[in-house]
Amino acid sequence: MSTPGTWMRRAALCCVLLHTLWHSVQGLNVCMSGSVTSCEDCILIHPSCAWCAQEDFGRARCDISQNLLSRGCKAQFIEFPTSQTSTLKSEPLSSKGSAPTHSEVVQIMPQKISLSLRPGDQTSFRVQVRQVEDYPVDLYYLMDLSLSMKDDLVTIHNLGTKLTQEMSRLTSNFRLGFGTFVDKNISPFSYTEPKYQNNPCNAYKLFPNCVPSFGFRHVLSLTDKVDRFNQEVQKQMVSRNRDAPEGGFDAIVQAAVCKEEIGWRKEAFHLLVFASDDALHLALDGKLAGLVHPNDGKCHLDHNNEYSASTKMDYPSLGLVGEKLAENNIYLIFAVTKRLYIIYKNFTALIPGTTVELLDGDSKNIIQLIVNAYNNIRSKVEMTVWDLPEDVSVSFTATCQDGQPLPGLRKCSDLKIGDTVSFDVNVEARSCPPRGVSQSFTIKPVGFKDRLEVAVDYSCDCGCTKAAQTNSRICSSMGTFTCGKCDCEVGYLGSHCECQEGESGGRHFGACREAEGKQVCSGRGECSCNQCLCNESEFGKVYGSFCECDDFSCARHKGVLCAGRRPPSVLFLRLTSVWYGTMQSG
Repeated sequence: MSTPGTWMRRAALCCVLLHTLWHSVQGLNVCMSGSVTSCEDCILIHPSCAWCAQEDFGRARCDISQNLLSRGCKAQFIEFPTSQTSTLKSEPLSSKGSAPTHSEVVQIMPQKISLSLRPGDQTSFRVQVRQVEDYPVDLYYLMDLSLSMKDDLVTIHNLGTKLTQEMSRLTSNFRLGFGTFVDKNISPFSYTEPKYQNNPCNAYKLFPNCVPSFGFRHVLSLTDKVDRFNQEVQKQMVSRNRDAPEGGFDAIVQAAVCKEEIGWRKEAFHLLVFASDDALHLALDGKLAGLVHPNDGKCHLDHNNEYSASTKMDYPSLGLVGEKLAENNIYLIFAVTKRLYIIYKNFTALIPGTTVELLDGDSKNIIQLIVNAYNNIRSKVEMTVWDLPEDVSVSFTATCQDGQPLPGLRKCSDLKIGDTVSFDVNVEARSCPPRGVSQSFTIKPVGFKDRLEVAVDYSCDCGCTKAAQTNSRICSSMGTFTCGKCDCEVGYLGSHCECQEGESGGRHFGACREAEGKQVCSGRGECSCNQCLCNESEFGKVYGSFCECDDFSCARHKGVLCAGRRPPSVLFLRLTSVWYGTMQSG
């Protein structure tokens, strides 16, 4: 029976064995694989692998660069591509947004780069971002005009004047626009009975002038004419829909994608303020009314500036809403009452570039709400990546105002207008795409028009391959000489394609002996035209130029088994068998 001391000794031995396994695996040379037959195969094994294209170098051409040099390969013949970054356009960051200048306002640097990626090998570059002072602002006010918002409509009659006064402290170039929404004018979302068609509020004696329900109506394009904004707001009348949720997401998408009609400026900060006191319909709700066509995310304003596809397509999905806001560089501010705060807060987690603010029951705090939201938005910079190729991965390290690198973070907060922050971007390719495929992706801060365009190509080919010589004399005119070796035509063998298949003889055995007096192919293979064809072994794979190595026993080279080529899986089996025997003994 085993004693506690015996078990402790066995446990200690187990730890020693595992420690030995770890260090043995760490010493492996992954480049020296018997399956490597070309330079391209070699450089794809691992980013540390290099290829010797020197003609008289021998067969073990794939190795670590230092090993190749020490074995006599000249530096000019070593193929060792690395990932590279080249800057194509890097205009300096601007300091002001509204200064009289003919040049474009720049808030991100650089603007264009190109990457050459070797699979498995990382490259990095730095991106700087600055929110410039006095940047133009476009604000589109999108208001719910369902019956419960009647008090709010009265409150905002002079919104334009008051809001312009407040925003003038933040920018000298401010424009306002206005739009309204209710819901799809179709059952079961709205009243469709004839007696309700012209006035869905006719059951309420207090509201005899309620207008018919509608999906979205664009009222006023962005303008700096504050009086026009006030006049249009004062003309508006509430409507009435049937169920509690509204069709706000229809309106948000139309306000985002109808760029010309709304009047969004390219050189401006885009704010979309969404004011409502109820929840919203989501994608698939439209099926209740037989609307099976998904929302296409396109502009559908008719000659009356109304959403013409309201009763033809489903509500947009959250993904589509986020996509269209991002495409058009729009920050969305949800201004909603307290009971809806959590619902809309959850939306902000799913739609980048959105924030939620608490709206008083009659919208009396709307001015301060907008100013606070604007200041909050402009105190943050968050990076996004668009159209990233499948085989490429990107990671960020943010350096914010305290100067401390924050690995894995792509966002800086608590910034002041004019502050500059930086992001170190690491890029790595996992594989090579088909030849001839051009790829690119974009890095941009959320809500900014500015972006960094990244062109990508891949270091998957060796330079020596371009100089390949077909029917080369070096290859007995029976093969292609490429990257220091001969690729023989079918039916020919040998390092110089000097033999035909089936041909053998003593004149070819010399190159198959490790040293004079040694067995041909170490007695574990056949010599065919100066090359050893190793036999299979019941104990594992036999390999090496002279079949001198196997999975269990071979000579050490510089203290490393088989120059570091012992498979870790086999070593693990040997260690675990020793461990098992130890645990069973005693």
